[in-house]
Amino acid sequence: MDSLQADPQATDDGHDHNPRQVFSGHYVPVTPTPIPSPEYIAHSKTLFNEMGLSHNLVFDEQFRRLFSGDITVAQEPMRPIGWATGYALSIYGTEYIQQCPFGTGNGYGDGRAISVFEGVFNGRRWEMQLKGGGPTPYCRGADGRAVLRSSVREFLAQEYMHALGVPTSRSLTLYVSRAETVRRPWYTQNSRSIDPDVMLDNHAAITTRVAPSFLRVGQLELFARRARSNAHQEALNELEMIVKHLIERNYQQVIDPNLIFSDQVVELAYCFRERLISLVANWMRIGYCQGNFNSDNCAAGGFTLDYGPFGFCELFEPRFQPWTGGGEHFSFFNQPVAAEANFQMFWTAIRPLLTDNTEALAKLNQIRDGFAKEMSQEIEGMWAQKLGLINYDATLVNELLQLMVLSKVDYTVFFRKLSNIPEQMTALKESFYLPSSEQIDKQWANWLLQWRDRIKNCGEPTVISNKMKRINPKYTWREWQIEEAYKKAEQGDYSLIKELQIVLSNPYDEQASTIERKYDVLKPKKFFNVGGVSYYSCSS
Repeated sequence: MDSLQADPQATDDGHDHNPRQVFSGHYVPVTPTPIPSPEYIAHSKTLFNEMGLSHNLVFDEQFRRLFSGDITVAQEPMRPIGWATGYALSIYGTEYIQQCPFGTGNGYGDGRAISVFEGVFNGRRWEMQLKGGGPTPYCRGADGRAVLRSSVREFLAQEYMHALGVPTSRSLTLYVSRAETVRRPWYTQNSRSIDPDVMLDNHAAITTRVAPSFLRVGQLELFARRARSNAHQEALNELEMIVKHLIERNYQQVIDPNLIFSDQVVELAYCFRERLISLVANWMRIGYCQGNFNSDNCAAGGFTLDYGPFGFCELFEPRFQPWTGGGEHFSFFNQPVAAEANFQMFWTAIRPLLTDNTEALAKLNQIRDGFAKEMSQEIEGMWAQKLGLINYDATLVNELLQLMVLSKVDYTVFFRKLSNIPEQMTALKESFYLPSSEQIDKQWANWLLQWRDRIKNCGEPTVISNKMKRINPKYTWREWQIEEAYKKAEQGDYSLIKELQIVLSNPYDEQASTIERKYDVLKPKKFFNVGGVSYYSCSS
């Protein structure tokens, strides 16, 4: 709020909760709308420890009120007003404005996500954002709330991704109101419908997510579009300011502030490319599918953001896509292509800052042109690591992927079993969803023989096995288990959320036998093709 420009048409008091067009400025000052009678569900012990916060804070009345939307408790130097930001939308490299209620694109932005605090803890800067904090000018007529279901999913998913070592926004707290409900479309029990088939009343909840910033590629796009069209006098300056802000918040440790600005922009493109490529390779390593990887869901800081229609692949399928509206273009194995489309929009957005600098533009073009090759190399390295190899072997990997599809393997269970470096394929069969034929068994035996022969030159078997187990998690996100947790939470029982929080916080570790029997399992047949479990519309 100090270093960027507010919307000049915004109110002074932050009571700006009706949908309207926002034509300029980096943010809209807005007050969150508190949920009544907030009840504590969970907090991230890991993040609290990193920040040096007392765990007793979650029961402190003022703390609880602030992180359930009551910003009136803020004390200086905090502000009594939060902020929401606008962004543009691109899908696979195509600019869209159709979903904007005004038909201009000036209505896209944080419709229910309101940042309330930014501070430095133990030398690290964090921005704290309330998901479900009430309507903003970008709400497009919606109620600004998040339901308990989606809030539980986002809270646990951020905890899990961090434990996996994958860059992500973080979870701080999760509060629910039993005095306020909101109505949403969802699925009846065991529904086979693709689209939601019932309207449900859900408890309103607020989860606080934390990151160095919540800048998205779509935000850079918004200011670049305004600059290209000369939307207003300050348009190009606002683009420059937001890019400088991105560097300050997310790349301060890797971009030399003494460089001239044009060189910083080029370095930003290179660093973002590197982070984005690494991020997507990690997603594929752990079986994660973003589901809706538009530019507005792509963090410009290079981490996982926006846990809406995401899912984790259980039954291996390269075209796995949990979101009914996502299509194959956002499926599991298409994520590298979606990432390249987002990088193209990032590249397009920062180009106006280098208009008169042909040398910098040439470097920027080289970075863009090298994206596909760098992504391919990163993905190849990921597969080599999952298999315990020093170098990538295309034939070995491609044969494996074909066999995994044929045998209908569980992605997580299979690679964890393989990490034990079995001599026979019997152990691998424990990851199969269907019995295999004699012919397929022979193919597996042949593949296993080739693989074991390859890893002989990669080190001691025990060392290789241990390395593979730090790459291939034992415990994964299984939506049917998460569903049970949020359904119990609706009844006031948070025990399963807390249990999952512990299990998912140690995904690579061997855990107690009781945990193993419960969570190191295949997906039961009854949950296949069930709406809300195997697939879902945006869970809001």
